[in-house]
Amino acid sequence: MTPPAAAPDAGPAAGTPGPRLYLYVDGGSSGNPGPSGAAAVLKDADGTTLLEKARAFGPATNNVAEYQAVILGLELAASLKPSALTIRSDSELLVRQLAGQYRVKAPHLKPLFQQVRRLLAPFPSVDIEHIPRTQNTEADRLVRKAMEKAREVDARLPAEARKQPAARSFRLK
Repeated sequence: MTPPAAAPDAGPAAGTPGPRLYLYVDGGSSGNPGPSGAAAVLKDADGTTLLEKARAFGPATNNVAEYQAVILGLELAASLKPSALTIRSDSELLVRQLAGQYRVKAPHLKPLFQQVRRLLAPFPSVDIEHIPRTQNTEADRLVRKAMEKAREVDARLPAEARKQPAARSFRLK
């Protein structure tokens, strides 16, 4: 008896996790703190860009911007429901904190770290890798554009409001 022919691959069914995706993230700040940006680029195994997004904000520190980039990227990745996700960043501090090698000591980073941990929970498998800046050029390009936009907005603010981190509270879900 011959086995039935396999159905053609029509991709993942609704609700079924897709293949491994690669999330490249970068955050930056003009000044520390200063006008900031975050960027995320989501790619498939072939290196094809599936989604990309950048966000301008600030004032914030560079480390806050790096965490905001991961948050932005995880929100993008969640929409595609990958079976596995590899996060790649050129921020050694961010990678080591998310991997559990470094503790998050800065009080202003703790809520962001907790938010990232919550956003990671739905993914079946997550790896995080530190990469050289030369391998993160697309996210770097996007974050530079976001930072430029943030600088334009910052230039319109009154002098006393510039370079002061906003007092923010983060609602944990």
